[in-house]
Amino acid sequence: MMISIFYFIFFFSLICMVMVRKHYLLTLMSLELIFLALFFMFFFYLNFFMFEFYFGLIFLILGVCEASLGVSVLVYLVRSVGNDYINNFNLC
Repeated sequence: MMISIFYFIFFFSLICMVMVRKHYLLTLMSLELIFLALFFMFFFYLNFFMFEFYFGLIFLILGVCEASLGVSVLVYLVRSVGNDYINNFNLC
């Protein structure tokens, strides 16, 4: 029962990311929701088989790195363009 809630959250956040794909901040928020759902599923998997939670810590560290990179790109986008829409984002 509990794992089905996280499947629902995962698929809901995927649908949300597809629907708000033009707005960078909302895309980052739905990506973080995907990450949290995957982390909780991973946590319950490790807990069910009585593994150590070291791999969960590594997963969290990777998630923090992903979030910090996303926020840095968001700050760059807002400072250079003035808004955070994807269609204004140009790296060239």
